[in-house]
Amino acid sequence: MLDLELLKTLVCVVEEGSFTRGAERVHRTQSTVSQQILKLEERVGHPLLQRDRSGKQALPTQQGELLAQYARRLLAMAQEAEDALATTGSQPALRLGVPEDFDARRMAAILAGFSAEHPALRLDTVSGMSTDLQRRLGAGEIDLALMKREPGSGDCIAAWPESLVWAAGAGWALDAGPVPLVLFPAGCIYRLRAVRTLDKAGRPWRQAFGSQSLTGIQAAVAAGLGISVLPRTALLKEHRVLGRAAGFEALPPSELALVAGGQPLGRPLQHLADYLVAQLGPRRRAARQAT
Repeated sequence: MLDLELLKTLVCVVEEGSFTRGAERVHRTQSTVSQQILKLEERVGHPLLQRDRSGKQALPTQQGELLAQYARRLLAMAQEAEDALATTGSQPALRLGVPEDFDARRMAAILAGFSAEHPALRLDTVSGMSTDLQRRLGAGEIDLALMKREPGSGDCIAAWPESLVWAAGAGWALDAGPVPLVLFPAGCIYRLRAVRTLDKAGRPWRQAFGSQSLTGIQAAVAAGLGISVLPRTALLKEHRVLGRAAGFEALPPSELALVAGGQPLGRPLQHLADYLVAQLGPRRRAARQAT
């Protein structure tokens, strides 16, 4: 069994690149930190850090970087368990899933506004692709989710239509080769719109850039790496819309839907749902899920 204290020391040294600065973060002496790393190396049977002659600087070996990645996850889970136990008997957290391909600044402002209005309610937010959020909602891991999806594809609390366009950089020009696409991961509706539309038209394409982040997709399009399908609300001033004149057909809309899990919404979750509906603006009429 790996010792969490030793793993924390490893992470601090790796992140700081120094035994001295790593020791300061864990409030230990440099010699104690060195002994902890040696103990951990003996436990896993691999050297984890490359030391310079002074012994103060340190870079992770391949095994050290791999273990540090696992250590961060283990430490986060341990902290989550402590937090959960500390709140036992108090108001449970409201678990909300939000899509990776949503304007992060706008979503952060909405969530901050809810927390300011309801300081007694604890909000836990996770982000991911809509397909992952749907799975987590079905598994009971989250209570509510905002998801990008095909219009009308299931019950929801509310839904907002999204107008989709082909987005390109200001100076981008199509050459004779396959259409270069800037794409979200598989399962994203924007990716599906782009790929299906080009396949239906018999136009060859290639993935020029991929990212889970809306910011990354926007930047890649603005830089001219390729074109992408984006909602109009996500267009930047560095973008331009490609239409029929450029050889790109109009795209059917998608929707952003607020969906609840199978359990009835209690009053705190209803407060959250109502707040999201109010903040996200005018919506199409949707069949309300049973609550």
